[in-house]
Amino acid sequence: MTSTRVEALCIGQPVPFRGEELSAIGKTPVSGPIHIGREGLAGDAQADRRHHGGPDMALHHFPLDHHAFWRREIGDHPLLDLPGAFGTNIATHGLTEQAVNLGARYRLGSALIEVSRPRQPCWKIEHRFGHKNMLRHILKTRRCGWYYRVIEEGTAQAGDMLEQVTHGREEWPVDRVFEAIWGTSEPMDRAQLYALTEVQELAPALRDSIRRKLENAPPR
Repeated sequence: MTSTRVEALCIGQPVPFRGEELSAIGKTPVSGPIHIGREGLAGDAQADRRHHGGPDMALHHFPLDHHAFWRREIGDHPLLDLPGAFGTNIATHGLTEQAVNLGARYRLGSALIEVSRPRQPCWKIEHRFGHKNMLRHILKTRRCGWYYRVIEEGTAQAGDMLEQVTHGREEWPVDRVFEAIWGTSEPMDRAQLYALTEVQELAPALRDSIRRKLENAPPR
């Protein structure tokens, strides 16, 4: 079981982003204890509730390890100095998509959280950073981040340890789930996708999306 120090817990509110569109992708660290409820950190919000937020996307974890990769790709962008740069709620070092399994549970302060799905890449990342092709790099490298659902509400703060409680689905690390759903390989791996629709720990809305993808795919 792994134990990783939380460098920052970050929250944000919707602000003007592009024209009349709002976004809460910019998250800032909070100091001191913060409540973790079923919908995430107290004081955090999402502008687009159709695609973000809700119990199965309550907390977004994006590894600070990936900031170095992005510095190599887009240069020393000032946003990369911020732990909440990618809409991040939980910022840590040393824990990445290859080592985190779907359904794994972690103790964060007094809360218990469970990995529910990878984060689907969003155009807002490119708009926020002002660089094209970031989504292509995410799809290629699977540096996507992931979401948790909250099993037990509680309180946590920066400096707490994120302590693994269960391994979850060891056959489904986050990077493999991401590759199966959004990977660039052709043709898509139907067997993997069918298998994912049976994984109860995967967010139900995403399982439904996979089923529709399979139903609408042209026959081979």
